[in-house]
Amino acid sequence: MYQKPSSPLGFATLACETMMRKFDAEKLPPVGHFHYHQGVFLSGMYRTYLLTKDEKYFDFIKAWVDSNLDEVGNIKNFNPGQLDDLQPAIHLFPLYERTGDLRYKAALDTVAYFMEHFPTTPEGGFWHKAWYRNQMWLDGLYMAGPFCAEYGKTFNKPFFFDQITQQAKLMEAKTRDEKTGLMYHAYDYERQVDWADKETGRSPEFWGRAMGWVPVALLDDINFMPEDHPGRQEIIRIALDLLKALIPYQDEKTGLWHQVVDKGNDPRNWLESSCTCLYTAAICRAVRMGLMDEKYLEVARKGYEGVTARMEYDDNGILIGNICIGTGVGDLAHYYARPTSVNDLHGAGAFLLMCTEVAQVL
Repeated sequence: MYQKPSSPLGFATLACETMMRKFDAEKLPPVGHFHYHQGVFLSGMYRTYLLTKDEKYFDFIKAWVDSNLDEVGNIKNFNPGQLDDLQPAIHLFPLYERTGDLRYKAALDTVAYFMEHFPTTPEGGFWHKAWYRNQMWLDGLYMAGPFCAEYGKTFNKPFFFDQITQQAKLMEAKTRDEKTGLMYHAYDYERQVDWADKETGRSPEFWGRAMGWVPVALLDDINFMPEDHPGRQEIIRIALDLLKALIPYQDEKTGLWHQVVDKGNDPRNWLESSCTCLYTAAICRAVRMGLMDEKYLEVARKGYEGVTARMEYDDNGILIGNICIGTGVGDLAHYYARPTSVNDLHGAGAFLLMCTEVAQVL
């Protein structure tokens, strides 16, 4: 039986080791599908690698990517009509930088092409999926933005900096609630789907993990944007405004946030791990980048301690629970009824992102 680690980096390495014992790289679910579930988890593993310099983590990431490419760099199984299947391409950058293997460059260029030509609303916002006509989801900022920003920097394509600025500004304009500063999960330009408000097009609820993707993504974006790009300060403002709006909803007793963030007093609601991890990671990152005052680290400390306090352990390693499974847009009952999972890949990824950021500031 494994025991509670004594440090944030100890939690991160135990989580990586647990998942590596459970899955060979090429068997990460959904098996044989280039998808954000693996992409998010491997992002957390890559951050762990950067802090530990343990090559087995880099090798694991490389093995997964290689299992999804053919001999000339075609991605074997992905749907370029959904942003969820484009997100994992961020792992091609360090592989190409280290190896110079042109398969990785070919795959990067393929994903960049689809990002550049992805369907948009008449206002210019990415559809979340090609079959979700004219719908923008908060999750899309994470699925598309960091890749576009890094591609723009790596290959000197300033178009992508303008693109991610436009996406962030549109998402805020279409989903932000003026009263609370929180962001609704999604927006339908046509106001046709069941969940869309007929006047605003907004979905009705503030789902926890969707808002978590936003500041995590935007802080990644600015890491690659030129200092003098006119959209950079606006992206920073959007990220910080959302983080500050979320802080009052942190549960005082546990340090966690709820599945539906603004309804903590509803007995049907529940405390959710992955959104807490993402908010905590983003706060730590913003402080580390000099964008937020260090006083906010106390909020992050409570979040980190709240998540790690309810970890469980078995003979395989750590059990990261209370993770909402993948979730579409819906009404209040929809979010309350979502099942939870243990060691779900995007929950484990969010946990790793949190631990690696906490390790650098707390």
